[in-house]
Amino acid sequence: MAYSTFTLPSGLRIIHTTSPTNVAYCGFAIDTGTRDELPQEQGMAHFVEHLIFKGTRKRKAWHILNRMENVGGDLNAYTNKEETVIYSAFLKEHFDRAAELLADIVFHSLFPSNEIEREVEVIIDEIQSYEDSPAELIFDDFEELIFPDHPLGRNILGNPELLRQFTSEDAQRFVHRHYQPQNMIFFVQGDIPFSKVIRTLEKVTADLPLFNGEKQLRTQPAAYRPRQLTLHKDTHQAHVMIGGRGYHAYDERRTGLYLLNNILGGPGMNSRLNVSLREKKGLVYNVESNLTSYTDTGTFCIYFGCDPHDTARCISLVHKELKRIRDKSLTSLQLHAAQKQIIGQIGVAGDNFENNALNMGKCFLHYQTYEEKEEVFKRIESLTTSQLLDIANEVLAEDYLSTLIYQ
Repeated sequence: MAYSTFTLPSGLRIIHTTSPTNVAYCGFAIDTGTRDELPQEQGMAHFVEHLIFKGTRKRKAWHILNRMENVGGDLNAYTNKEETVIYSAFLKEHFDRAAELLADIVFHSLFPSNEIEREVEVIIDEIQSYEDSPAELIFDDFEELIFPDHPLGRNILGNPELLRQFTSEDAQRFVHRHYQPQNMIFFVQGDIPFSKVIRTLEKVTADLPLFNGEKQLRTQPAAYRPRQLTLHKDTHQAHVMIGGRGYHAYDERRTGLYLLNNILGGPGMNSRLNVSLREKKGLVYNVESNLTSYTDTGTFCIYFGCDPHDTARCISLVHKELKRIRDKSLTSLQLHAAQKQIIGQIGVAGDNFENNALNMGKCFLHYQTYEEKEEVFKRIESLTTSQLLDIANEVLAEDYLSTLIYQ
């Protein structure tokens, strides 16, 4: 997938690629998430993402809501620990409308006081709904376990007590610190000439200041120490997380860990953990492994839910599979099959234009380039059994892993 890039005088970087459909996608990927909040700002990044749609210097919330919906388009956003993304999907003839609206809400939102109280209650409802789902909540508690006293260990939604104290001025201070054009990407995927994209962005961001060269600094997490924790919850199932720190986004070994993760607990029903715990033993409904690469660290974790009486047995089976992958190299046939499977999964996932657009924005935000799928395939195909064995013995070593249990 060929792409074009351009940097405006303000420092705003643009990345663009074409697509063969009449639907286009564009948005801002901002290098700011919950790890960039000050201690008293916990939940502010997500709070800003909600309130950014509630009014600008020239639009009320109702006008923002209807601007894209009136032409059948969609306006959306999400926040994670290192990025905030605000984007739109629309028919390609409405690109100017989408770009102007997105620039307005990203750079000119007012966070009106009369909207805050109502939206805070919406976020608190979201928090309560999340807390009612232990299968989701345990992921946040696990990151708190392996990133103690660090912003990466905080949950994204925030703290209700702090949320009720946030003001318009608090939100504006956070945005002023982080929503700077040199700290973001504008991405476009659609059948739109790149020259038109540049002209439109120059027009809708003409009032932005020039690049000032400032860049936010992030605090790296302290050295990792494995921990074991059991929390007593009023749930019918036991919920378990086993894992530790993984590789950061710029570590070449992350590709090998990505492949090992897929072998162990990826989406395929033939993953080793699914075969061991579900297909052979019938002990769990769902078992999965996941990894996340942040800019300076990462996580690897295995999750399952089971009957409380089966917790110890399931944990033992997980460690058995981890030991097997540490102790015994994959055969050439097993390696080839694993590579073929994950390449197929990436290819199928890449058939979603919206996901492609979001992924392009995120990649360019952090890597200053966009890696074609074919380049990813080459990295996967170049992996050797000895490389995978070294990674397994480093990241999946039993004495390196932390365990969190809800029961």
